[in-house]
Amino acid sequence: MFLEPQETMPQTSIVFSSVLGSSCSGQVQPGMGERGSVAGSSGDLIFQEGRLISGSLEALMEHLVPTVDYYPDRTYIFTFLLSSRVFIPPHDLLARVGQICLERRQQLETGSEKAKLKSFSAKIVQLLKEWTEAFPYDFQDEKAMAELKVITHRVTQCDEENGTVKKAIAQMTQSLLLSLAARNQLQELREKLRSPAMDKGSVLKAKPPATQKDILGVCCDPLVLAQQLTHIELERVSSIHPEDLMQIVSHMDSRDKHRCRGDLTKTYSLEAYDNWFNCLSMLVATEVCRVVKKKHRTRMLEFFIDVARECFNIGNFNSMMAIISGMNLSPVARLKKTWSKVKTAKFDVLEHHMDPSSNFCNYRTALQGATQRSQMANSSREKIVIPVFNLFVKDIYFLHKIHTNHLPNGHVNFKKFWEISRQIHEFMTWTQVECPFEKEKKIQNYLLTAPIYSEEALFIASFESEGPENHMEKDSWKTLRTTLLNRA
Repeated sequence: MFLEPQETMPQTSIVFSSVLGSSCSGQVQPGMGERGSVAGSSGDLIFQEGRLISGSLEALMEHLVPTVDYYPDRTYIFTFLLSSRVFIPPHDLLARVGQICLERRQQLETGSEKAKLKSFSAKIVQLLKEWTEAFPYDFQDEKAMAELKVITHRVTQCDEENGTVKKAIAQMTQSLLLSLAARNQLQELREKLRSPAMDKGSVLKAKPPATQKDILGVCCDPLVLAQQLTHIELERVSSIHPEDLMQIVSHMDSRDKHRCRGDLTKTYSLEAYDNWFNCLSMLVATEVCRVVKKKHRTRMLEFFIDVARECFNIGNFNSMMAIISGMNLSPVARLKKTWSKVKTAKFDVLEHHMDPSSNFCNYRTALQGATQRSQMANSSREKIVIPVFNLFVKDIYFLHKIHTNHLPNGHVNFKKFWEISRQIHEFMTWTQVECPFEKEKKIQNYLLTAPIYSEEALFIASFESEGPENHMEKDSWKTLRTTLLNRA
């Protein structure tokens, strides 16, 4: 499974309620030249209450391409371009779009509507513009760029007089190249900033060096730390694009032999963001376990509980879940003497919000509330919604697995892809929120570069703080010590 969760990661129930309700986008917009009846079919396209629900792949491709008196709805353009990669690589789709354009252009040239040729060409350029803006990475493929040049060359032939179409194409191409260059630079930068190496820890030492800082020495205000975590979340999630998320579907689907698996580097942003969650969880556990004195460990736990609560209030559910997961890791959870001194009422409330029962019903209610707040927001602070990414990925995956790509008649189950597209579009809206909090470089640097103990080092530090209490723990402690002595 793609992005396989760690053992401590939240698990989503396979039970997935029907999400293909009336909230799906894709309603036919009046005046858009929609073809087909309110309930019935139009060629190989099937509509239900004015909404396209299925069609052959060929008919869906033809539905994407404008005519003299028709231009596809923008929600359809986004949904089809996003979902089509499950069935056909973008460069092949672009080639087919080019063929359809040529056929329709030839019909205009030989018919009585030659005067409308320029209008048709302008619509084709507009479609290509929307494609290059929404999915610029599709054109990093040399084949796709070549097909784009072929299509644009054809449409400029009818614009010899004033060159308006040619100017629009030049602007589109320049914007595309700038977008690709910026994305490549970002990817190169992110590959340099690999996740921090697991620190084996100062194991078997009575205490860490006096000069070694902990998180409280860098930031003792839970709200400020929650704000800096939100900064990091928004920066990292902003590198995720719709086509990356569609890899969850196309990467896993083994039934469509001709699907577009895409460039494996496209999944890097997903894996990097998922890895950030794990690193934050391990950092929380490290900060707790490396503290020698019980009084200070208690303070550290209460501090992270307050940070998680502030993350919840902000709408940063991903950091909140990572912090809770870190405190629930075995090396931390077993520190009973420390936990007995912690005022756990606030922690119990947080765990209630992230209770996995009923498919994380409590979390989903809180997420819905944050979403509604975001939609009605007057400030950037109220717009922040950062969902638990692992659960979002699972929702997309199970939606994909529960509903088939094709119906018994061979049609593409477009009703399914409307919903996948709606969820991805909503996620992308959240990622585009500008963080309103002032950036504290010192705090962020610590969060991103502080040493993180390995699982082995965490257990050793935990046992040194509070000795083993049962036979199983004693055996584990003995094994760890023997391993360390053999290494020495």
